[in-house]
Parts: sequence; C-alpha cells; structure tokens
Amino acid sequence: MTVTSVTPSPSSSGSGPSPVAWIAGVGASAGLGAALARRFAAEGFIVALTGRTQAQLDAVAGEIVAAGGRAHAFAGDVASEAEMHGIAQKARALGPLTVAIFNAASGVRAPTLELSVDQFTQAWRTSALGGFIFGHEALRGLLANSFEAAGAHARGTLLFTGATAALRGKPPFAAFAAAKAALRSLSQSLAREFGPQGIHVAHVVIDGGIDGERLRNNAPQRVEQAGDDGLLQLEAIAESYWQLHVQHRSAWTQELDLRPFKEPF
Repeated sequence: MTVTSVTPSPSSSGSGPSPVAWIAGVGASAGLGAALARRFAAEGFIVALTGRTQAQLDAVAGEIVAAGGRAHAFAGDVASEAEMHGIAQKARALGPLTVAIFNAASGVRAPTLELSVDQFTQAWRTSALGGFIFGHEALRGLLANSFEAAGAHARGTLLFTGATAALRGKPPFAAFAAAKAALRSLSQSLAREFGPQGIHVAHVVIDGGIDGERLRNNAPQRVEQAGDDGLLQLEAIAESYWQLHVQHRSAWTQELDLRPFKEPF
C-alpha cells in the first residue's frame, strides 16, 4: 500500500521521524482493529496493519490514506514466528515503533465434549502463542526508543485486547477462555518485566458485544435488543486505547475493562 503524507498532530509531532503504530488483528473496516488504526493515524502515526486477509487490509489502509493518513498493509499469521519477524522488520523500517497493539483472536465456540484438540490448539495458537510472538517482536522495536526521545510517555506502549472470558470461563467457550486467560497472564508478566524499562504494557478487557460487522452479521437480533449504546462503539473503544498510550508514566494502567452502561458485571 502506498503511503501518503499527512501533517502530524501536536501529540505526535517533533523534529524526528513520525512514530509507527503496529496493529495486529485488523479485519473488516467495521472492526476494532481498523478503528484502532484510524485513531492512531489521526494522531499522525504511520500505521502498520497486520491481519490474515490482504484484501481487507488493503481496504482499511486505503480508507486511511484517503482520509489523509499513512498506512501499510502486511498480511501474516500472528502464530508464525518467521512471518511476524518479517513484518516487524518492515514496520520498524517505517519509523520508530512507538505503539504495538495485539487485537487477534480465534472465536472457537463449541460444547466441551464436541470441542476438538485441533480447535482448542488453534484458539491457543492465535491468542496465547500469537500474543507472545507479537509481543516478543514488538518489544525489540519499543526498547530501541530512548527515554530522551520519548519524554513523559517513556519508550512506547504495548496493548493487548482481552475479553470477559479472560476473567471467567464458561461453556461453550472453554477454548476461547483458556486462550484469553493465557494472554492476560502474558500481559501481566510483560508489564512487570518491561514497565521499569519504560514500556507501558496494558490489557484491555472487552466486557460486552462490539457494535461492528461481525456481530451485526452473526447476531442481528442481539444488536436490536441492545438498544442505544447497549453495545461497545468502535470509536469509543479506540479512544480508550489512545488514552492508555498518552498516560503519564507516573500513573499507568495495567488493566482496563470496558463495557456498555447496560452490561451487567
């Protein structure tokens, strides 16, 4: 995808090159990964988009470019160390990697006795193994930033998208819950290790349905029943991720849970 020029916003501008935000788990335009990319692009970031489908990535990147932003589309499997290493190198070549967001997941859903080992393994590979590989590659780039260049925001931000299932498992989500719980523990481990080195690591629990393409196509009745603001809005979620990035390092959040005002918890 060709990159075009955009004037950086005050929050990301400076004398050096524009910062890069690498986002894994980008799918449809009406999805969280795309919304995150648009939010950071609006702040002057060059966004590197990773997902499974090149056509979807190109479409999202094209929308960002058309709006005056800069975007690159790099398709790949988050559970492939070789592919993620190659994409990480491309992302770092765009400029200083300052934000990395892992938004990938495998929505395996089946009663436990009908759940195959392959299905369970796939859920684990995408969320747990994929999160580890992505974090491993992203941290190399984030740690390359100096404290002087990053200022009060420290070296950079590494964010993981979680789910209600990370906190409590229930059928028919045994595979999804186990994988998301592993990702949550990984996030905590990375935060404790790399926070003192200037990397803000945070885990975002999405506790509710997201008003996006997936839910509208697969469960339109749930969208209708939710009513006004009964589902998490994409732009509102993306704004919370942005706020995590700009938090002062004297008051970092490690875990943030987001839910509609109607959602029980």
